Amino acid sequence: MFEGFARHDVDVGDVRIHAVIGGSGPPLLLLHGFPQTHAMWHGVASPLAERFTVVGADLRGYGDSSKPSGGPDHSVYAKRAMAWDMVRLMAHFGFDRFQLAGHDRGGRVAHRLALDHGERVERLCLLDIVPTATLFAATNKALATGYYHWFFLIQPQPLPETLIERSAIAYLHAKLAGWGTGLDAYSPAALAEYERCIQDPATIHAMCEDYRAAASIDLVHDAADAATARIICPLLVLWGDKGLMHRHFDVLETWRVKHADPSSVTGQALPCGHFMPEENPAAVLAAFKAFFVAHP
Repeated sequence: MFEGFARHDVDVGDVRIHAVIGGSGPPLLLLHGFPQTHAMWHGVASPLAERFTVVGADLRGYGDSSKPSGGPDHSVYAKRAMAWDMVRLMAHFGFDRFQLAGHDRGGRVAHRLALDHGERVERLCLLDIVPTATLFAATNKALATGYYHWFFLIQPQPLPETLIERSAIAYLHAKLAGWGTGLDAYSPAALAEYERCIQDPATIHAMCEDYRAAASIDLVHDAADAATARIICPLLVLWGDKGLMHRHFDVLETWRVKHADPSSVTGQALPCGHFMPEENPAAVLAAFKAFFVAHP
């Protein structure tokens, strides 16, 4: 995977971020979701590198990035902290402004990055999510059933960590095979990478802390700037027509209310489930090429 890309471990301050970089043209940062790594972009990275300088990063706590222990307030895994990691990573590569795509947890980091550092983000694509606070506020039986892990992973340490560690591969497979997806959607190399990473207890703890932060300090940050903070760059929203989000939300509308100019929010469903870049890389690639701006 990622043939022709260079691998880097970048000290961004309090953590080290693992990333791959390749191609030429305007910078495009790709952020993965749970329970994956930058490897989820392997089906689209090389074609994108023909037009862009593509950076695929492991979020703190995931893949081969640092996995600090979470504190009592879970701020170590606040999306604000994770977004700042990515700002510093891109600055390390010489990019003060860049285009950005985030799937799942990476989309939540990308959303916070666009709020806190809007001057740095030229264009933003969010894949198969609605805003965190919006989802929590709308939770009912159907959402809690489909997204039960949101409420399992936030339980106090060490309960979820202990249970997952005892059957990490089975848990990983159950998550990857859900939400309109089957395990046959993943390349053997990518699946092996996810299996390698989730067998590290530090990764399991970090994943739980990511979700604990989402249910605590991230909501505090969202509430504090809810009346004033808005995305200001063009926004593309994509979701899987076999996934859960569009069954419970008007996905586009949830993002239009988060934008300074709702008319600049566009989006569409793609024929796949939640893990879009691996289930249907051709459709994701086509949407990216139509939205992100390359050099003429």
